[in-house]
Amino acid sequence: MINKKTITVVLPAYNAAKTLEQTYKEIPFDVVDHVILVDDLSRDNTIQVAEQLGIKHIVVHTQNKGYGGNQKSCYDKALELNSDIVVMLHPDYQYTPLLIHSMCYLIANGVYEVVLGSRILGKGAMREGMPVYKYIANRFLTLFQNLVLNQKLSEYHTGYRAFSGNVLRKIKYQLNSDDFVFDNEMIAQIFYAGFEIAEITCPTKYFEEASSINFRRSTIYGFGVLLVSVKYRLQKWGLSKYRIFS
Repeated sequence: MINKKTITVVLPAYNAAKTLEQTYKEIPFDVVDHVILVDDLSRDNTIQVAEQLGIKHIVVHTQNKGYGGNQKSCYDKALELNSDIVVMLHPDYQYTPLLIHSMCYLIANGVYEVVLGSRILGKGAMREGMPVYKYIANRFLTLFQNLVLNQKLSEYHTGYRAFSGNVLRKIKYQLNSDDFVFDNEMIAQIFYAGFEIAEITCPTKYFEEASSINFRRSTIYGFGVLLVSVKYRLQKWGLSKYRIFS
């Protein structure tokens, strides 16, 4: 808790048994009140590891709902717990939990209501192992999105995010895709609702156990990102209406 604001960390998990403990043990429990793990029908023993670690709030999907569907369950449960700040942290240890303090203080002190951990600020992304094609795609998509959405983020594609409960209650994240483009739809919804987004530099690890999507899924994601941006602009211009911005 910071400034009497309840902080919840949500872990959207899929086959995270090998990295969950390392991720969990770096969570700063001097400020974090709740941890929620949502298991998206893992094929390994993610649930057993979570139980051994003493994670109190475990949600188990009886069918695989996808990355976006997993996050929907995460945020639903966090709001059920009346969380004031919600941090989405991947349990694959790709992002360091040690940034939770910094991200949450910005929200708890009323400076911003959304904070992203950016892999692109600074020069560490490729040095830390980001594949070249992903780096190039990240830069191209981010440039396109900044132009179309009239914003200035360093990247839209990080999986490390913190939100105020107010933001999650206002945007219609349940209407978003269950696939990876969910993340981009959320950012577009946040900007459409009039919120500003802060970014902090985030070191990132790339290794065998870290989750990643293949080239084919990355391509599908890229086209989905372009479509979200175009929908946002068309709605801003009053030329069309889309449910996710309702």
